[in-house]
Parts: sequence; C-alpha cells; structure tokens
Amino acid sequence: MEKLAYITGAFGFIGSHVAARLAGCGWRVACIGLGAPDAAAAAPGPVFFGPVTGANLVEFQKTTGTPDALIHCAGSGSVAASLADPLADFYANVVTLAESLDFCRLHAPEARIVVPSSAAVYGEAESPIREDAPLRPISPYGVHKRMAEELCRSYASNYGLHIAIARLFSVYGPGLRKQLLWDACRKAASGDFSFQGTGRESRDWLHVADAARLLHLLADAASPACPVFNGGSGEGASVAEITGLIGHAWEPGLSPEFTGVPRAGDPTVYLASCEKVRQTGFTPRIPLQEGLLEYVRWFRQQDHEEKRR
Repeated sequence: MEKLAYITGAFGFIGSHVAARLAGCGWRVACIGLGAPDAAAAAPGPVFFGPVTGANLVEFQKTTGTPDALIHCAGSGSVAASLADPLADFYANVVTLAESLDFCRLHAPEARIVVPSSAAVYGEAESPIREDAPLRPISPYGVHKRMAEELCRSYASNYGLHIAIARLFSVYGPGLRKQLLWDACRKAASGDFSFQGTGRESRDWLHVADAARLLHLLADAASPACPVFNGGSGEGASVAEITGLIGHAWEPGLSPEFTGVPRAGDPTVYLASCEKVRQTGFTPRIPLQEGLLEYVRWFRQQDHEEKRR
C-alpha cells in the first residue's frame, strides 16, 4: 500500500524539496503550511494552505488519511529575523512543532516523525562538531531550536513517538532567497562584489536535494530514543572560495573583496562531524562546485523573469 507523508512547511525552501523527493520515491504526499499561492499550486499532492496547528492537521486528516510519516519543515530559518522578532520566531519554531507533535500523539501515534533542527544549537563550538557537543546557542533562533529538540525528546520518551532529529548545517540550492549565496548573486548583478569579514570563515555546505534525501532516510531511523544526527557534508569551504566560485560563474575574472574585519560572534570554522549520519548510509551526492553553478543559473533565471514582469 502507498504510504502517506505529511510535510509541514511544504511550500518553503527545504519543505518543497522534501515533498518533491518523497513524491518521486512513490509516497503519497500531503502538504500543509503558509506560502505563495503559486507554490501551493505546484505541490505534488493534496494541499492545506494555512498555519500548522493541531486543528488544521485534524481537518486535513479527514480528507487525506492518517500519515505514516510527518516531516516537520515548518518554521523560520533566519537568525536575523529571530533577533528582530524573537516572539514570532518562538511561535514559528517551537509552537508549530508542539502542535504537530501533539497531533501525532493523539491522532497518528505510529507516524515516523523527522524534525530538521539547526547547527545553531551548538553556538560557538570546536570543529568538527559532534552530536554530543554541548548546546550553547547564541541567537533566539538557536535557543528556540534547542527548545524544539527538547520537545521532541519529551514526546518520544513520554508517549513513545518515533522521532529523529537532523541538525542541518549550511543548506543551499535553488529556491534559497537569503544568506550568502543570494547576497553574492545580488552583489554580482549590481557590480559591487564586496563582503564583510575576512573571507577565511569556513562553513559546511549541504545541497538541498541531499538535505531532502537525508530527511527522507531518517524516517527509518526515527524511534522513541529520538536519535540526533548532524546534517552536513563533513567538508568545509571558506566564504572566499564560495564567493570566488560564484563570481567566476557569473563573469570570469570577477573576484570578491573583503573588509578584513571579522564579524563579532562569527566562528572562523563551523564544520560537522558526520561519522554518525554515515552509519545510516547517507553521504552527499552533489559536489559543491556543481551545486553553486546550478544556483547561479537559477538566480539568473529568476532575475530575468522578474525583470520581464
């Protein structure tokens, strides 16, 4: 029998890729969340266009059935937004998860639940960062993701829900309209290819298609033990390397310039230890250079379409 997956936040950056991934693997996919109407129209299955609440999930269940899996991609993914409005970030990242977990407790207790968390829960940590490293989040976003993880552990231990957590590092790819890659393409288009920092800051990059594959895979790892896995590549790339590749893809010879002043609270190296997640059989498939070229092509296409409007 065809399995049913609920994707919360299905019209966002990661959620839309997860929905497409599961649909392509033969799952029946039901999508719930907020987003642009055209994004909802492109969803690969039944749609509930609205906030992720227990009441809305129950209403959705009446027409779609009980899910075999729920992948909770709803929430905010912006440190800056959490600093500007911490209460809104709390609702987005903690309350929507609580609503989803309680829906599963009451109405879908057998569902496999996968929750994307963030490397922001670690705060400043020595790389490569293992899953058992202390959690010392700095931003409201990181604090709320840590709270979300505690909710998962509570529901798993007290109610026997099958849950797995993925602490995602720097996820990138088509559809991402914020952070370094988006900023770099906008700067390349404007002709001002200068950046804050030294350029030596290094991050662990994971293509969104690989992230979606990981979240799908972790449905099998979900259990009342609530295992936690790092979602990264285990390889670092500096901001100078990333922006250099984007600049060259945009226009050969376009090189980034940096202020040379490190940004306060910005770790020099942020790299995932991926030993644990590799035991599940997961390894990234999309090389960084290939993914960056794909991103530049996508940005140019979006820019072209917006200028035609």
